[in-house]
Amino acid sequence: MTTDTHTLHIEEILELLPHRFPFLLVDRVLDFEEGRFLRAVKNVSVNEPFFQGHFPGKPIFPGVLILEAMAQATGILAFKSMGKLEPGELYYFAGIDDARFKRPVVPGDQMIMEVTFEKTRRGVTRFSGVATVDGKVVCEATMMCARNREA
Repeated sequence: MTTDTHTLHIEEILELLPHRFPFLLVDRVLDFEEGRFLRAVKNVSVNEPFFQGHFPGKPIFPGVLILEAMAQATGILAFKSMGKLEPGELYYFAGIDDARFKRPVVPGDQMIMEVTFEKTRRGVTRFSGVATVDGKVVCEATMMCARNREA
């Protein structure tokens, strides 16, 4: 049995996600398997605009943006697993459970996000996610993504 894994570069990510600088938080997809998992990377640079205020003299990547990066990874996995959207539809970040932050992420870190498909029920897909730096867990959470029409 062979496992078909894939990578996606930034040009392909831009085709899938509506996010743009400074809010696009996935730099590259390292590998994925449709309907199962996706592993992506965020290279954390001191040039990120939020480091001016979070925190001056002690830059720390905001925890909510770690969660957002993982949520964007779930969006990519959803697109690759469940297909293209109809006109006027979006994948929305619908919820989060059990979020835990284990250690800070700082400039120079390469954050790896791994998200795993769990199940879909009533139009809401549930994913588990873990973010690591140098093999150490920095954040973990369960996230929900909903396919819905724009309001």
